[in-house]
Amino acid sequence: MSKLSYNLIFSIIILVFLCLGLRSSAFTNLNTLSFEESLSPLFGDANLVRSPDDLSVRLLLDKYTGSGFISSNMYQHGFYSSMIKLPADYTAGVVVAFYTSNGDVFQKTHDELDIEFLGNIKGKPWRFQTNLYGNGSTPRGREERYRLWFDPSKEFHLKPMALYATIWDASDWATSGGKYKANYKFAPFVAEFKSFSLDGCSVDPIQEVPVDCADSVEFLESQDYSAINSHQRAAMRRFRQRFMYYSYCYDTVRYPEPPPECVIVPAEKDRFRDTGRLKFGGTEARERRRNRRQQRPEIESDPDERKLL
Repeated sequence: MSKLSYNLIFSIIILVFLCLGLRSSAFTNLNTLSFEESLSPLFGDANLVRSPDDLSVRLLLDKYTGSGFISSNMYQHGFYSSMIKLPADYTAGVVVAFYTSNGDVFQKTHDELDIEFLGNIKGKPWRFQTNLYGNGSTPRGREERYRLWFDPSKEFHLKPMALYATIWDASDWATSGGKYKANYKFAPFVAEFKSFSLDGCSVDPIQEVPVDCADSVEFLESQDYSAINSHQRAAMRRFRQRFMYYSYCYDTVRYPEPPPECVIVPAEKDRFRDTGRLKFGGTEARERRRNRRQQRPEIESDPDERKLL
């Protein structure tokens, strides 16, 4: 099975878990890892705060930069999970992303699966967006957006994914199409991650010798999360009916003809008929590069004169 196929499975799995409302009790047999054992800082090192026991990490976003981490290895396939607690209060313009990608190695032909949590004004709930790119198909976004039925800033929640986690400023599109911007009066915005778990087949992206992942495949396919039963499929359908408020498959403004992978459901088509006005922005990687270019050295004597990024 290809990397992209595994990513599609991850997409289904994470939404089923959300649908069933699973929390930290969902997985009781996972081996948790320290940050040092499995992860590395990605950007904004000063805004990445590791706990004294190295079992959790806080990602901060302030007016100078966001932050992020990346898995220390690349994986042909695998299972990655972390408990996540999102920032509270006013979070408009803030995006917390948990996603797989090989874009730092294969910049023009990369695959990517995104789960992006979108902040909101105070009193309004967080939402999340899924997206998928294959073979560098970044001009053709495959976004779907969902409302959350619980407050993800109150406690930790467990969601499977792989490779990257970041927090960044997406004021130009994340909340009401850019109407509400990140307000750094409420900074720093803090997303906290803990209980890291990773099972998979690690590979070197530039090596030419094939890696034997048979044992890893056998292990993953033996786990409960490797397949979806009829109850979970029904729960997924209910979840989509209740919480999904946008799907690229029905956005006739962006795609007059639905992309070939879309299965058009007449009831959904009628419900999403007028959703083509939503706004979508750039990727976290582009924001990360912008932050690096615009970062200024700290000036102890007059911090108020520093410019917002």
